Amino acid sequence: MERWRLILGEPAAPHCGAPGADAVALDAALEWLYGRDPELKTREVRRGGQGESVLSTVKWLDEIHRLFPKETVERLERDAVERYDITEIVTDPEVLARIEPNAALLRAVLRTKHLMNPKVLELARRIVESVVRELMRKLAREVRQSFTGTRSRRPSTFKQARNFDFRRTIRSNLAHYQPDKRRVLIEKPVFSSRTRRHLDQWQLILVVDQSGSMAGSVIHSAVTAACLWGLPGLKTHLVAFDTAVVDLTADVTDPVELLMKVQLGGGTDIAKAMGYAAGLVENPRRAIVVVITDFFEGGDESRLVRTVRTLVEQGSQVLGLAALDEDANPHYDRVLAQRLADVGAHVGAMTPGQLAEFVAERLG
Repeated sequence: MERWRLILGEPAAPHCGAPGADAVALDAALEWLYGRDPELKTREVRRGGQGESVLSTVKWLDEIHRLFPKETVERLERDAVERYDITEIVTDPEVLARIEPNAALLRAVLRTKHLMNPKVLELARRIVESVVRELMRKLAREVRQSFTGTRSRRPSTFKQARNFDFRRTIRSNLAHYQPDKRRVLIEKPVFSSRTRRHLDQWQLILVVDQSGSMAGSVIHSAVTAACLWGLPGLKTHLVAFDTAVVDLTADVTDPVELLMKVQLGGGTDIAKAMGYAAGLVENPRRAIVVVITDFFEGGDESRLVRTVRTLVEQGSQVLGLAALDEDANPHYDRVLAQRLADVGAHVGAMTPGQLAEFVAERLG
């Protein structure tokens, strides 16, 4: 009954009974956030509970961390900054000092950092560093898996754990099987060498739309570029654009600094950005140009299509991504995306790990 009371609000109290102290606190914390929903004003079904009439942002954060599990807290914080635009969560020094870094807060920092004074910006940087470090840890593992050399059948003189050949070792020592103990006595372990894929020199040019809706893709593009930087046979570029084009390649090795320089928002000129990327191509048949955008073009669509067609005809791989993040949920202009696919571009949505696999296949 208590759950129904919390769902229906105070009007249900005569039928469901009064909630306990923790339930009142839960009701107050949820009402502080979701009571802002304009649909509630039209429905007039649910009203707030009997908790404190006014919760400050700091008090609300303390309460939800006390009352809810971590996954729920992250959802509440994400709704606060993305659904209800409660910017003090990432612009108030006292709040920033208490909050637990997560991806939603990083997106909020990137959208609001132009509002921050230097002291607040330094606190916000803690969120950027923490989330980027975790993303780097996850993605670096996926990149290594995509680019790791394969096992050779040739014996190896380097007796290292990574070269240990379990199957051949068992086969070679079956003569020493001990039936009574049901085990194989290993007298001579077998090690196999590894061969690294031969990689010709390739270019990877990441062209990233930094409009406000692409925040998640901007973050993952920066981290992906950092993970791919310095791989044998691969020269990586990172270019960001709105109506202007900024080459961020010099900052690729420091994704935190790079993201602090990105300014989300503004218009979109994909054609200009792709024209710049085409000028970076050194060997068209050894180039992968990845444009990450929602394809809502504010520039010259015909020029964009011509540039993509020229790149494809010269032998370059052109990949158009409507999303590059952990969820890869795209929202994009399907008409323009189809026009680019018609002239030879690969169009879709990917996670960063899938992009690494795509690049590895082309290089391999």
